[in-house]
Amino acid sequence: MKYNNIAKGTFIERPNRFIAYVEIDGRQEKVHVKNTGRCRELLQKGVTVYLEKSDNPERKTAYDLVAVEKGGLLVNMDSAAPNQAAGEWLASGGLLAPVKLIKPECTYGNSRFDFYVESDAVKMWLEVKGVTLETQGTALFPDAPSLRALKHVEELIQARENGYEAGILFVVQMEGIRRFMPNWETQPAFAQALEKAQAAGVGIYARGCHVTRDSMEISYEIPVVLKPEAPKPETQKPEAPKPEAQKPEVPKPEAQKPKVPKPEAQKPEVPKPKGSMKSAQESSMVEGIGICEGDNGDNNEKLCDIAPPLLKWYDGHRRVLPWRENPASYRVWISEIMLQQTRVEAVKPYFERFMEALPGIPELAQVPEDKLLKLWEGLGYYNRARNLQKAAQAIMAEYGGRMPDSREELLKLPGIGSYTAGAVASIAYGRAVPAVDGNVLRVISRYRSDGRDMLNDKVRKSVEEDLLAVMPPDRPGDFNQALMELGAVVCIPNGAPKCGECPWESSCRAHREGRETEFPKKAAKKARSIEKKTILVIQDAMRAAIRKRPAKGMLAGMYEFPSEEGHLSQDEVVALLKEKGLHPLRIRRLPDSRHIFTHKEWDMIGYAVHVDELEPVGGTQEGLLFIESSLTEKEYPIPSAYAAYTGYLRIRLGNDKFEEKK
Repeated sequence: MKYNNIAKGTFIERPNRFIAYVEIDGRQEKVHVKNTGRCRELLQKGVTVYLEKSDNPERKTAYDLVAVEKGGLLVNMDSAAPNQAAGEWLASGGLLAPVKLIKPECTYGNSRFDFYVESDAVKMWLEVKGVTLETQGTALFPDAPSLRALKHVEELIQARENGYEAGILFVVQMEGIRRFMPNWETQPAFAQALEKAQAAGVGIYARGCHVTRDSMEISYEIPVVLKPEAPKPETQKPEAPKPEAQKPEVPKPEAQKPKVPKPEAQKPEVPKPKGSMKSAQESSMVEGIGICEGDNGDNNEKLCDIAPPLLKWYDGHRRVLPWRENPASYRVWISEIMLQQTRVEAVKPYFERFMEALPGIPELAQVPEDKLLKLWEGLGYYNRARNLQKAAQAIMAEYGGRMPDSREELLKLPGIGSYTAGAVASIAYGRAVPAVDGNVLRVISRYRSDGRDMLNDKVRKSVEEDLLAVMPPDRPGDFNQALMELGAVVCIPNGAPKCGECPWESSCRAHREGRETEFPKKAAKKARSIEKKTILVIQDAMRAAIRKRPAKGMLAGMYEFPSEEGHLSQDEVVALLKEKGLHPLRIRRLPDSRHIFTHKEWDMIGYAVHVDELEPVGGTQEGLLFIESSLTEKEYPIPSAYAAYTGYLRIRLGNDKFEEKK
């Protein structure tokens, strides 16, 4: 759904449910609020809001308040938007495919539901609820007690008992949500009614939305968790009673069995891989129970006991990171690519600048390559940036500009491997898939004293399978991030791990054996090749010479100083320059430098060369550009491999040029 004539404003106050005062272009405006809910956590004084200007000049309020920014998250708060977005989603086959009939606002008995939907074999009543309340990645409904919502759930149960399919769809009006839960604290009766509805066979769905200032569209599936997980230590320690105490979770799959007597009404639900979160959750839960229950095997090997203490530790110790506080798919993707081979603290300023310059997939798809590489300058591994753009272009062409929400589709995009696909799918979309990077492999190898080569693809695959079997279905993104966090700040790669701070201190096998630093095991790497280079910093009174590297290969498309293979003497450099038509006035040796890439090293020596004039060289023949140093800093991306020589021209690279401005 789209809005027209959107204006940006600053929220002042809301004297009642229907109106608010907003500052727009320096003037105070009385506006209509398109949501009669409380929305107290959203409408705070000073927040940025977005308003649609009415086409009706007779209206008393010229604007409708439709969206608000909450800590970097854009939340649509228009109470009419969920039904419009749901209608578009249903029409596209989002719930039933192929859909034959969609009728909004239909009466059933004494009830009035938002939609009546038919396919060839299914007749279904569907109620839609908009959700704007969020805390720490969990969406909650309702934000205030609602007798009307409770009545709708009871009526859906009645429709189900009368032979219809029935469902309730929670449309979460924002991105980056990891799970949906009923708000037990605000209205426990509604939460209990949902449990009763699920047991009666009513489908309970949650979908998140891609939200912009002028649009909202259902775009991703959110796991539904009907009841908060009971604290594990209390429920598991008593040996006999607690298995009974935990059985309420097992009947949930059984609770669906009332559908068995109605095979005709049930079979069409097979097309709901898109619409049923329940099946994915239950299969993960059953898989985990099958692996971890019983008396056969070693719990360290099976990882049965890792999740509860890990998540408890993560909830209390997680770092506040810009991409973590607003885990929209685009932000998660960019951060994960930046974090490859790069420290978190180094990435933070790059991430913020990247988001400011390229806030979404359309901007990334269209940005000129030189500007993209300039934003990436200093992070290294520049093919990561190019693949980001290729993937963004593929998303625009093949997915309508929306990031895919499944691991399988994400893996089809350039530059996205198993780890990144798992991270985006689990963190941004709540999919129960593993995300295994070097941190995770190190942590798991120590926990199990696993002597296998952790760089082996088959070993990595087996670790992914083992983690999938014990992954909590309601918190897959947090589980993956907790493993990464543990490896980054506690079970560290270099030096002694901080075992006293680890939630697994008592169960980690390597720690019990005093062998933490022996893991992970890795096959010896091939020695890096060494290339000798002579770097020439050539300048006249105004400009310096640089050239663009080839479009393919290492550091493709970046800019560099002229260079020669091997280490040349000063006399050899002078002779070379004279052959090119340059007349050195002064030449002096610069400090040696070494830069290490993944598979090779550059062993560099350098010379600063002052010439009388650069033009006669003939830039077209040598591929040289003659530019002022200040322009180089702004427009021409130079790899950090040349950092020792850019300083001579006072060209600052990457973060350095921003640090001085602070």
